[in-house]
Amino acid sequence: MSEAPIDGSVLVVNAGSSSLKYQVLHPATEEVIADGLAEQIGESTSRIKHWYRGHEVVLEGPLADHDAAIAAVLELFAADGVDVADSGLAAVGHRVVHGGRSFFEPTLIDDAVRSEIERICPLAPLHNPANLVGIDAVTALLPAVPAVAIFDTAFFHDLPAAASTYALDAAVADEYAVRRYGFHGTSHEYVSRKVAEVLGRDLTELNQIVLHLGNGASMSAVAGGKPIDTTMGMTPLEGLVMGTRTGDIDAGVVFQLARVAGMSIDDIDTLFNKRSGLKGMCGENDFRAVLQRVEAGDESAKLAYEVYLHRLRRYIGAYMIELGRVDAIVFTAGVGENAAQVRADSLAGLAGYGIEIDADRNAIRSPDPRVISTADSKVTVLVVPTNEELAIARQAMEVVGQTP
Repeated sequence: MSEAPIDGSVLVVNAGSSSLKYQVLHPATEEVIADGLAEQIGESTSRIKHWYRGHEVVLEGPLADHDAAIAAVLELFAADGVDVADSGLAAVGHRVVHGGRSFFEPTLIDDAVRSEIERICPLAPLHNPANLVGIDAVTALLPAVPAVAIFDTAFFHDLPAAASTYALDAAVADEYAVRRYGFHGTSHEYVSRKVAEVLGRDLTELNQIVLHLGNGASMSAVAGGKPIDTTMGMTPLEGLVMGTRTGDIDAGVVFQLARVAGMSIDDIDTLFNKRSGLKGMCGENDFRAVLQRVEAGDESAKLAYEVYLHRLRRYIGAYMIELGRVDAIVFTAGVGENAAQVRADSLAGLAGYGIEIDADRNAIRSPDPRVISTADSKVTVLVVPTNEELAIARQAMEVVGQTP
């Protein structure tokens, strides 16, 4: 079967420790040509779900590593009649979680950039190593296509010092690059810009609170298109209650668990990142399952939900004060886009602050950006689906355009 070429498009890659998400799209037209996910890489039960121009294929079988996953994906494209290596791809855009102090804008990847990403891996040990594996695997098979790194932390690089600085010994903080970096930046930037489009207003005139609520969750306060605060910190662990992460927690808990429980640093790391949050409190990190159990009267799920909401509302209030004036509150990502109850409960009782949700609007499910506040609400509340792949593709294309 012969299909139209993918000339001028961008391949977006998001590599996890045992997964590889990919999408091919045209940044200018926003057309998605291909989309897929390889998961359980390194296991005998590996699986690739591949979609290309309306045709979907599921491939099951062992994938030893990311190199094997990329090779399998390219074979799937070949079956669709596309030689990706000779298809006219303009660029490959790689999501990289942590840019440290070195990277704060989209960056063409060369040996020096790759080495620096590797050097700062200790800042994001759960994410950056996997991102590097994806970079290496794709580059090995597509060496002639420019590769661009897009960093999750970039949007928050210029946070005000008061927001980015921890009250730690200054010399220690400087030596070990300890500061608030923020994450989900690609999403927060895309969504805040999209809000201005939806409302037909100048981005520089808008004060927004953006809630990126998924299994990983974060919030930001954005004034005139620039972030002034965000909930995640040096790592993606700080801030909101998440699917498996604690969010904010007294650092003294670490000392207690080490001294009294005899837990190692690695044990505590695993506990905080993988066995806490909603999963730690009620055994579920799928928000749909949590809400079903709340409906059924399950006490542990109810408490987990209340803790989750308490943290959300605390940050909403804090950001209202920081911004001084709020024009828009926007929900995005899996939970933010789909859980109407979370949206309603997180903003309940705030009519005195000019925030009113319309129940009927809020109940509508749609893939499109939409306003869910009442006509009389002084603050506009919206649901705006995030599109990190499109944002990455656009930024990658900008870099390639500047490359001789």
